[in-house]
Amino acid sequence: MRALRLLVPFCLLMFPGLSIAVEPVADQALDLTTSWIGLACLVMFVVAYVLVVLEEWSGMRKSIPVLMAAGFIWTLIGVAYTLAGQPHAAGELVRHSLLEYGELLLFLLVAMTYVNTLQERGVFDALRGWLVSRGFSLRVVFWVTGGLAFLMSPLADNMTTALVLSSVALAVGGEQSRFVVVACINIVVAANAGGAFSPFGDITTLMVWQKGLLGAGEFMALLVPALVNWLVPAAIMSFAVPNGRPEAVGEVVQVKRGGYIIILMFVVTVAVTVTMHTAFHLPPALGMMGGLGLLKLYGWYLNWSALRRQGQPISFVSHDEMMSDHTEPHAPNTFREVARAEWDTLLFFYGIIVCVGGLGALGYLAAGSELIYEGLGAMTANVLVGVASAIIDNIPVMYAVLSMNPAMSDGHWLLVTLTAGVGGSLLSIGSAAGVAVMGQAHGRYTFFAHLRWSWAIALGYIASIAMHLWINKSLF
Repeated sequence: MRALRLLVPFCLLMFPGLSIAVEPVADQALDLTTSWIGLACLVMFVVAYVLVVLEEWSGMRKSIPVLMAAGFIWTLIGVAYTLAGQPHAAGELVRHSLLEYGELLLFLLVAMTYVNTLQERGVFDALRGWLVSRGFSLRVVFWVTGGLAFLMSPLADNMTTALVLSSVALAVGGEQSRFVVVACINIVVAANAGGAFSPFGDITTLMVWQKGLLGAGEFMALLVPALVNWLVPAAIMSFAVPNGRPEAVGEVVQVKRGGYIIILMFVVTVAVTVTMHTAFHLPPALGMMGGLGLLKLYGWYLNWSALRRQGQPISFVSHDEMMSDHTEPHAPNTFREVARAEWDTLLFFYGIIVCVGGLGALGYLAAGSELIYEGLGAMTANVLVGVASAIIDNIPVMYAVLSMNPAMSDGHWLLVTLTAGVGGSLLSIGSAAGVAVMGQAHGRYTFFAHLRWSWAIALGYIASIAMHLWINKSLF
């Protein structure tokens, strides 16, 4: 019967005359899963997501189809509720999605601005230069880059981490494609695993944390399972690393003025954000925006002091001159770093959150929760979420789970956080880190090169789940 309920909309596609009219019911949520409106919205979402998946081939930015789908879906929902005699209900429903997106947007915007500023200051280039100039053996580079990816991704996003460290693998590996492939896979797996035990290490963990389902400290229970998720495939792939010690590359990069202080400011911003959320239950975005103000103040100081050294009278310097790129090469422009945020990604998140919120308003998420979580059980469902995230982006998958809000213990919420975070490593297209590295190591690290090692990554996936069930059994 549960499966039949989900099949009804597809039958209506073939026989529109069977559509069920919306009955006016005041101040109640409507079940539109078997109406033509619900069907049309579902089809629109599927079409939009297919276009997202085809982004690499079509050249259409992934934010475009989901933005259009979001507007289309909620327009039809508004029509349905108006016809049902509840003209204000759709507006109230969509505001919940907008609030969730607003908090996510502000948090990510600050994090991206800090990462962009650290890139501009040369911090990541300096790290890469130090690694390639050490003359490490290929085996040492394999383990060092993987370990750094695991440690960096809880603070820096996994895509930036993977890009920085894969550039090291490319520089050291040279023409040794066998090494480049396993090193890139190792970095992608480690970057995805490292973000799983931090509330701000991945978008999925951030959404769970902001939802209030788990405290910041509770994510640390996933440290050992996440480590196992990386170490198992890394140990297997290490046997494929060729012997050899390439010559050191003479690349020395100096960190620009203020770079190390900005690292400290980023750490302080995160610490204050966690404290404010834990102690006072304030939205994490509030603490991060305060940190953005601190970063801008420090950027202003660096520009101000640069102008002073040039002998220019500060009282006669305009705002545009103060923030221009030409004041001094060692002075950052924090406004430019805000503009350099991944706006296509941020707008994509908007489209996904609003679209999935619309599917929830239509009744599909409740039906899916009944079918998956009540039918299969939380354990099986949460394991399958990770597998699904290797094919479908983990953002809509996790947001759908959060919108379903199944009754689960902390252990199960940690489990779905783990699986959604690391499941994308099963395929190269399953995470932003994998897609980014494919572009950087074009022709060597490919979808099929990654697929040849998916069995080893799957063993790590299974082992991490088993480890979580064992060491955190008291949380279930």
